[in-house]
Parts: sequence; C-alpha cells; structure tokens
Amino acid sequence: MIERKVYPAHGGAPARVLFENLTFELADGEVCAIVGPSGIGKSSLLQIVAGLDTDFEGSITGLRQPVGYLFQTPRLLPWRTARRNLELVVPDRPGRAAEWLAQVGLTGSENVYPQRLSLGMARRVALARALAIEPRLLLLDEPFASLDEDTSREMQGLMAIHVRKLCPTTLLVTHHWHEAAALAHRVITLDGSPARIVDDRLLQRSRAAE
Repeated sequence: MIERKVYPAHGGAPARVLFENLTFELADGEVCAIVGPSGIGKSSLLQIVAGLDTDFEGSITGLRQPVGYLFQTPRLLPWRTARRNLELVVPDRPGRAAEWLAQVGLTGSENVYPQRLSLGMARRVALARALAIEPRLLLLDEPFASLDEDTSREMQGLMAIHVRKLCPTTLLVTHHWHEAAALAHRVITLDGSPARIVDDRLLQRSRAAE
C-alpha cells in the first residue's frame, strides 16, 4: 500500500501529491496492466514497486524475487556488445546470453554494439536481459513505445510467448488498451490527482487456456 507519495515543490512549481491510499494486490503469475493518462504516475508506481524509489509513506509487501525490469528506453551500456550486456545479469551461466539473444531473434547480432542496433533490436536485447534472470516479478514500462506498428506487434508476440513460459507476476505500464488486452489478465486504470484506481477489471481470458 502506498499511503502517500509527494513530489516536493521545486523551481517555483508547487508540491504535488502523486499517490494517496493507493492499494491493490497481484496474484502469483498474474499479468496486470496499468493504464491512464500521461503524467498520472504509472512509471513512478513501477519504480516504487521495484524499490528504486523509497521516498514514500507505506510499504510494498510480498514481492517476488528476482525482479526483471524493462524500462521505457533500452538502457544498454554502449561500450558493451549485445551479448556482454546480457552477461552482466547472468555472469555465472556461460552461453545463457547467446541463448536468450537467439530466443528474441537476434542470432548473429551477439557482437554488435548498441549504437549499431535499431530501436527494435535494442528493445529485444533489453527484453532478453529482463527475462534471462528468470524473474518471478516482471516490470514493463511502456515496452513498445516509439516502435513502428510491425515491430510493436512482433515484440508483443515475443513477450507473450516468454511470459507464458516463465509465468512471472507481471506489471505492465501502457497508454494503450489494445496492448493491455493483448497481454494482460487484468487492467487497472488510474486517474485523478492524487492518482486513484477508477477501474479494475478482469479480462475475459483464462490463463489455463493460454
């Protein structure tokens, strides 16, 4: 439960209460999408859940470890090849990086540096990095932003396949209902200031049938 999250006044802008008494629970293996307008606090919510932002009142309990995090931008180290970026998260498992690059369709790109990758390819490397640790909790922050329609569809398909294989509890932030409907079992809509849950619905999809 996030009892209160406040952004302090800064540069002439007044303090802003982002969240107040915001609470929800996720079932093991559930894929939950968070939707809502820009600036409502969706990415901030993921950072709190991940433990990257501890400046709030309340507590996040029952988190499953390890945590995989796919950020809005790939965040690859530019001085490391695609394979060596993955080896950072699985240093003790030789060959695992190459296996995951193959699973996201990047066989032959293992030794390519990030600046030589298209955005879609870089996103695939970032997806492989998030999944290679076999996360129990997977956080996805606008994973298809800025991708063209075909690349976005391919990424959604890849993500759906591997989420089904690994069954992590998944929290997906998106602006788009069609992305939520393609991947999620449940959709939570945030709105207002402070942000509050204005809709929480299960989609007509059975995990057992997937």
